[in-house]
Amino acid sequence: MNSDLRHAAVVGLGELGRSHDYRDRADAGHGLAAFAEMQEALRPLLELVLDPGDTFVTRRTVEALLRRQDRDGLAIVASALAAANSNHGDWIHTAIVEVFSIFSDDRDNAIRLCEEISQDTDDRVALGARQLHAILAEINPVLRPA
Repeated sequence: MNSDLRHAAVVGLGELGRSHDYRDRADAGHGLAAFAEMQEALRPLLELVLDPGDTFVTRRTVEALLRRQDRDGLAIVASALAAANSNHGDWIHTAIVEVFSIFSDDRDNAIRLCEEISQDTDDRVALGARQLHAILAEINPVLRPA
């Protein structure tokens, strides 16, 4: 793994995330989600999840973070959820339902991770993880193991 190239990608996507065009910002959020484990991607991702200009950016970024199905992606969404206004909160909720309403195993794993994240030392992340857990618990996935 080339950390210099990964850092350069995060920097470039971060710059794209400051574009005036919502499509550029949405693409930046989608791309940056792949680097969610990198500390330097955290701030731009949070800004894109709570994009003040267009909730399409919010939804696209959140979906990409959730599709990682890991602690890093869920923790960023949880942190943003705790700080979100009602409009952004609605779009984050929509993305959560979109990603986790198909496979019960995916939803159940996300619930387990949220239980862990709710113990985070960052109060905002912990609060958001509890909110995320509540949303996930309400989802009735379509497909369950045989």
